[in-house]
Amino acid sequence: MNRITELFQNKREILSIYYTAGFPNLDDTLPILTALQEAGVDMVEIGMPFSDPLADGPVIQASSLKAIHNGMTLEILFAQLQAMRPAITTPVVLMGYFNTVLRFGIDRFVEHCQAAGVDGVILPDLPFDEYLESYQDKFTSTGLCFIPLIAPQTPDERIQHIDNNTQGCIYMVASAGITGNIKTSEASRTNYFSRIHNMTLKNPTLIGFGISNCASFHHACEYANGAIVGTAFINELRQNGPNPATITNFINNIKNRLIKQQ
Repeated sequence: MNRITELFQNKREILSIYYTAGFPNLDDTLPILTALQEAGVDMVEIGMPFSDPLADGPVIQASSLKAIHNGMTLEILFAQLQAMRPAITTPVVLMGYFNTVLRFGIDRFVEHCQAAGVDGVILPDLPFDEYLESYQDKFTSTGLCFIPLIAPQTPDERIQHIDNNTQGCIYMVASAGITGNIKTSEASRTNYFSRIHNMTLKNPTLIGFGISNCASFHHACEYANGAIVGTAFINELRQNGPNPATITNFINNIKNRLIKQQ
C-alpha cells in the first residue's frame, strides 16, 4: 500500500510540510527531511526548484532561485533521496512544474521516484485531463500517487471528475493566487472549505496556501483531513537554517492547539 493511502486511512489532522530541495544549502535536503520526521510531521512535500513557477509566492520563488544557484538539479535531488528509505518512514511527495519533469524524461522521472521511495507527485501546471490521457498509466503502474489541485473556482462537476479519477488525496488551494498571499476573506474561505467538505469526496483532502500558524492549521482541519504549511516553514529555514531544535519548535507551535485538546 502506498504510504500516502495508509496515512489517510489511519489519521486525521495531518500536517504536511513543504520545503525546497537544496535550500538553504545544497546538501540540506535529507537533513531537513530527517528533522521533520523526528519532529512528528505526517507528510513532507519537497519542492523541485524551477526558475519560472506559476503558483509560488515570492518567498518560495526566492528559495527556488537560491537552490538553483546552489546547483540543485533533479539528478542531484534523486541522488540525495536514494538513501532516505528505510530510515524515513514518512510519506514523501515531490512538488514542482512539468517542464522540469519533461526535460528529465517522464519515464525516467517515474522510475527514479520509484527507486528512491517517493510516494506522490504534485505538478500544478499539468492539466488533469492531459495527465489522465498521457501519463496516468505510468504513475499508477509504479504505485505513485498523482495529487491534483482544486481551487474555489473549480465547479462541483469538475471536482467530482477529479475525485473519481484520483488515488491518494486532493490538494485544496485555499484561494485564487500564489502561495503565502491570501487575499480572500475568512468567510469566503470557510464557505469554500464547507462546500468541499459537504461533497463527501471519496479521496481525503489537504488544504494549502496561507496555512502558516496553529490557528489557520486548526481551522483547515475542521473541514479537511489536514493542511500544508510551506511559506512559513521556508521563512523558518531562512532565519534559522536546518536546525533540528528550531524545526521541532516550529512544528510544535503549529500543532500546539491540537496537542492541548488531546
